[in-house]
Amino acid sequence: MNTQTTNRHGRSGSISRRRRNFSSSNSKSRGGGGRFTDRYGKLSERGSKNRGQSYNSNRNRRKSAGARQRCVRKMPTFDPSQFINKNPVEIVEEVYKPKHKFSTFGLNGKLVHGITAMGINIPTPIQDKVIPEILNGHDIIGIAETGTGKTAAFLIPLIEKTLKEYSRETLILAPTRELAIQIEDELKNLSKGFKIFSTVCVGGVNIRPQINTLRRRNHFVIATPGRILDLINRRYYRPENVTTVILDEADRMLDMGFIHDIRKILDKTPKNRETLLFSATMNVDTKSIIDEFLNDPITISVKKKDIANSIEQDVVRHDHNNKFKTLTNILENPEFKRVLIFGAMKHSVEKLAKSLYATGIKTESIHGNKSHGQRQRSLAKFKSGNARVLVATDVAARGIHVDSVTHVINYDLPNTFEDYVHRIGRTGRGACKGMALTFVVEKY
Repeated sequence: MNTQTTNRHGRSGSISRRRRNFSSSNSKSRGGGGRFTDRYGKLSERGSKNRGQSYNSNRNRRKSAGARQRCVRKMPTFDPSQFINKNPVEIVEEVYKPKHKFSTFGLNGKLVHGITAMGINIPTPIQDKVIPEILNGHDIIGIAETGTGKTAAFLIPLIEKTLKEYSRETLILAPTRELAIQIEDELKNLSKGFKIFSTVCVGGVNIRPQINTLRRRNHFVIATPGRILDLINRRYYRPENVTTVILDEADRMLDMGFIHDIRKILDKTPKNRETLLFSATMNVDTKSIIDEFLNDPITISVKKKDIANSIEQDVVRHDHNNKFKTLTNILENPEFKRVLIFGAMKHSVEKLAKSLYATGIKTESIHGNKSHGQRQRSLAKFKSGNARVLVATDVAARGIHVDSVTHVINYDLPNTFEDYVHRIGRTGRGACKGMALTFVVEKY
């Protein structure tokens, strides 16, 4: 026992001496010239002046590197006149005369009854043109924007085909969680009364419940590309039996960088599957997906009114010091009943929403840092009118459909003019009029 105590004390003394030596060494280093041990255990000798210069130089380099890492987003540049249209064209939309009725598509009678019970009596142009082609098994390229009825256009014929062939599996890929959920909601309404099962697999939520739902048979799996690829790689979802793949808002998914995920997913599905692609625009990436994965597709284009010409647009000029005050002054106008504000980045969107709320304006926010549940609650409050303002990033706003948005405000400039058109298209929907305002820095 004494030996152990002696050894313990010996070690303790040794440690103390080492600590004292280290402290002594450091004190010499902090004084005038002296020897000290650097981080690699090598002896060095420097004068205090040189050490101070070296320290300051290293600190400046670190600051410079940190500044580069925290570099401010490069602001896009636009001619402000692009955002001005004070005399929007009054659009008198032609009354479309469909070639079909829902009762003449050859659909199940109970399905037709469910469609009419939802208040859908006459097929929209894209429904009138797409439904027969999907029923005939063709691959489809649908050029259509949100609000054209395209979701029902592909769900109705696929429900019909599933009722006739109960072993069918449909995979629907969408760019955002919100759009995926909206698609399933519409599917449930259309297939009410039928034993058709579906699940939603999206990121930002616990994966375990999704894994559990995939253990049962699902006729429809509605997913974002990243999450379903994760489930495929973990072998919880097997795409080998998929009969139909739908790429909804394909251009948005590709803009968000999902092209490689989509390729990997489609490569794992059967070659003889049906592929339906819906997109508002046709860019290079979209064409490459079409050339690679669609088989002799039929193209159906249904373009709505020219948004850039039919919505009143103006700019709000401000300087760097009064931007927020300018916004709150605008929102005092009672005409701004339901306002969607677009910001550039997640943290700035959240900060703006909190600042508006602090001034007494009922405001919610949607961005990528929010959980799935938080985003759904924010959207629900905005739709119900419990929040007058919704602040969102471009990515988070993809696929959001909210009626009666009176104003869209571009608090931060969009990255491209196409993004601008997408933003302002959230107002002035249907027969409603809308207005878009874009904040532009005043140049002196």
